Amino acid sequence: MLFAATVVVTPLLAESIVILHTNDTHSNIDPDKNGVGGILQRKAIIDSVRNAEKNVLLVDAGDMVQGSLYFKYFGGDVEYPLFNMMDYDIRILGNHEFDNGLEEMASHWKDVKAERLSANYDFSQTKAKGLFKPYTIRKIGGKKVGFIGLNVNPESLIASSHYKGMEFSDIITTANAAAKELRAKGCDLVVAVTHIGYTSDGGRTNDVDLARATEDIDIIIGGHSHTVVDPSRPDVNPHFIPNRNGKPVLVTQTGKYGRNLGYIKIDDAPGNDIPEYKLIPVTDRFSADKFDKKMVEFLKPYRASVDSVNSRVIAHSRVAMPNDERTGLYPNWAGDYAAWFGRQVADSLQAFDAGFPQVDLGLINVGGIRQAMPEGAVTEGLVLNTFPFANRLILIQVSGRDLIETLRIVARKGGEGVSREILVVSSPDGEPSEFLIDGTPIDPDKRYVISTIDYVAEGNDDMIPLANHTVLWRDNKELSRRMIDYVESLERLGLDINADPRPRFVTARQ
Repeated sequence: MLFAATVVVTPLLAESIVILHTNDTHSNIDPDKNGVGGILQRKAIIDSVRNAEKNVLLVDAGDMVQGSLYFKYFGGDVEYPLFNMMDYDIRILGNHEFDNGLEEMASHWKDVKAERLSANYDFSQTKAKGLFKPYTIRKIGGKKVGFIGLNVNPESLIASSHYKGMEFSDIITTANAAAKELRAKGCDLVVAVTHIGYTSDGGRTNDVDLARATEDIDIIIGGHSHTVVDPSRPDVNPHFIPNRNGKPVLVTQTGKYGRNLGYIKIDDAPGNDIPEYKLIPVTDRFSADKFDKKMVEFLKPYRASVDSVNSRVIAHSRVAMPNDERTGLYPNWAGDYAAWFGRQVADSLQAFDAGFPQVDLGLINVGGIRQAMPEGAVTEGLVLNTFPFANRLILIQVSGRDLIETLRIVARKGGEGVSREILVVSSPDGEPSEFLIDGTPIDPDKRYVISTIDYVAEGNDDMIPLANHTVLWRDNKELSRRMIDYVESLERLGLDINADPRPRFVTARQ
């Protein structure tokens, strides 16, 4: 059906279909400092396409919340109304839609105007019962197009208390059954809208796996991994993946933060069955008079609150620290901070309990570091945006055996934010082989104290062995507020934020 050679368009062509898509916009309502992204610019681009094309569908692949002060302060009251104003046709959940719990997610999604899809989450025993369909069929441009919603395995990714009662089904089994059913209903085209990632950690099924394991899906519109699937760079992330019969499946994803808008055009002309796929950069191409006036007015009071926090300088950084690396300056700084803070707590508790143990290491997951830190001025808003989750620091005690297994998992994934005491050495073939604290091998039979966050302590982000812990102390303030207190104290002392560059994960020479 799909993917034959392209031919010249003639007046006899059937109507084309355009699918615009977004993913992982993460509450990035405003453009970044370089003028990239922003929901008003994105809406202006969408409007321009709708004005130029007859048959346009707008699809979102999840994680439209969590990542800026708009969500931290207003909990979705900004993003959900704005997405309704953009007239999305189809939407699916991301994992971050669960960040404030399933009940709050359901309270927002009952008002979502788009068709809500999820084929492999069963909400029948929860407050979200009846909100989602497994698939939908749209008749557009003379074709029947089936859309399936597919979601990520929540285990060790979403806090277990935040999806209690929801059941997860295997992605590939569910996808193939739904796609076969859509074909039986006469669909000419089957599109999977997924939030499973182009790539994945921890052995989870991803979009490439899905494409290779299907025979009835034509297009995958993805999210979750923040991957830029750029058709001009197929050598980096191929956008055509052969299915189990060898036919190519178009696999797409726009990256993150609304920096790109995905554009898929399906032309039904004979011999012209290869979909056109491109990324449209969301820049400042449109002047403010082209913005959606209703959205502009809606945003004004919220933006005033956010701008006041984003403009308050509280510290200075000596170095620029990117947030897109699993090891390096930012993960090191975060892990060292966790260890430092935990030791301050332990010192205080030892004044009342001389037997309270000392902290051995700090651990912060890199997935919780959501923004880069620039060299120079650091604002309160930046720190809040960087650590947006409602995580709290916690001191836990675990066995050396569970700590070793956790570090093994972490090393295989490419690293996390661990404090300077830790050194993990992998053999030349990449297998972690030595686990040291202050140069001494970790003793499997000894108990160790870790300063981390509650999300990690529960065994999330694939660090499952940490769930076998004993809680020694739990903070009553969010991590972001502790971070603000810390960097403000550095500023009062005339010190810059700085990071120890020494690696904590290394590979031995041959």
